[in-house]
Amino acid sequence: MNPGRRAAVREPAPHRPGPVAVAQFSTGPAAAPGSAPLRFTALGDSLTEGVGDPAPGGWRGWAALLAGGLAEHPAGVEFHNLARSGALSHDLTGAQLPAALALRPQLAAVVVGGNDTLRTGFDIRHTARELDTALGALAAEGTLLLTACLPDPGSLLRLPGPLARPLARRMRAVNTVVHALSARHRTVHLHLAELPWTAERGLLSVDRLHPSATGHHLIAVGFHARLAEAGHRLGPAPAAAPAGAGPGRAADLWWMATRGTSWVAERSTDLLPGLVALAVAEARGRLRGATTRLDEQMAGAASAALAGLP
Repeated sequence: MNPGRRAAVREPAPHRPGPVAVAQFSTGPAAAPGSAPLRFTALGDSLTEGVGDPAPGGWRGWAALLAGGLAEHPAGVEFHNLARSGALSHDLTGAQLPAALALRPQLAAVVVGGNDTLRTGFDIRHTARELDTALGALAAEGTLLLTACLPDPGSLLRLPGPLARPLARRMRAVNTVVHALSARHRTVHLHLAELPWTAERGLLSVDRLHPSATGHHLIAVGFHARLAEAGHRLGPAPAAAPAGAGPGRAADLWWMATRGTSWVAERSTDLLPGLVALAVAEARGRLRGATTRLDEQMAGAASAALAGLP
């Protein structure tokens, strides 16, 4: 998605369960011609960049779909997508946040943290600090924020238990932090992790890690519903493209043979050695009956990370 692309949009407001958004933005009745467009900016990684939802010249994705449903008039929204594939939480504050603040958005989506769990040096304290910094800086400018908890990558990729369990533990820690910070900064929060990613194969792209076009649409509709529930004036909910058949077994095998191998190789120098170490620790923990203790240690680390925020 190219930064600066415009989409049709109308309006949003506060949020219901948990975090309650208080920031307001308005484009006026039906975003009438001549009125200032709603400024909507998206920050994050490949999920928000739109990977899995191809469009001419790149990716479209849920944020662009949502932009199209925020106002009724075609010129009602000015949309910028700053999200980049592979972004970590420190990329959020180091590169994307300054650019976002310069755009002075009235609405901003901040969804990040999944890539942090896939790195050897994962530190929930670092992730919490970076995310809190980004949300706090935008909220201080009066920006209404969109956040989401994320599904577990191990279950999406169907990794074996010794690899999947430690990744799930990390993802729970990130989501614990995201939930707490969403309440702290009064965001409009979507429980993205609760969507039926593994039960409905058609929601995932062929790489099994990113949403398909259908999955991106589901996310966009979810945020649109949250904003509507909060009382914001919106355009029609994002329209779904004609649904096609989800990727089958043959498509999964073809992707792994043609692109999946390189995807894994690119991450092998960092991700795989770390995962092997995690798997070994997991196996030892299970032999000693210490799996519960490992869960408690990670949960405690998330709590300490939140307690240590300014």
